Amino acid sequence: MRRLAIQFKQLNLRRSLFVVGILRALPLFVITLTILFVAPLRAQERAAIHKVPPVYPPIARQMGITGTVVVTTTVDPTGKVIKAESTSGNKLLAPSAIDAVKQWKFAPGDGTDTFPISVSFEKS
Repeated sequence: MRRLAIQFKQLNLRRSLFVVGILRALPLFVITLTILFVAPLRAQERAAIHKVPPVYPPIARQMGITGTVVVTTTVDPTGKVIKAESTSGNKLLAPSAIDAVKQWKFAPGDGTDTFPISVSFEKS
C-alpha cells in the first residue's frame, strides 16, 4: 500500500512538472504564433494606391514570352517602395517588372514591410 502511495505521489509530481512546463512554454508559443500569422497579415493590408503597369519588353513580345515575375518589395512607412528585386520569373521580363513596381505607391503603415508582388505579362 505504501509503495502504491509513493508511486501515486511520483505520478502527481510528474503531472505537475508537465503542467508547469506547458505554462512556461505558453508565452513563447503565443509569441511565435503572433509572428507567424499576425505580422504577415499586417504587410498584406498595405494596399497599393497607385500602380504603374509594366512595359512589355519588345524583344520578349517578339519572342512570344509571357509569364509572371514575382518581385519582393520593401515599402517604407510612408508607402514609398524603397527596394524591389525579382525572386522568380523570366529574366527577360524581370527588369520591366521591377521598374514598374518601384513606381507604385502604397498606403501608409506602421513601419517598413516586405512582401511579394506578382506582375503578369500576357500577349495581347
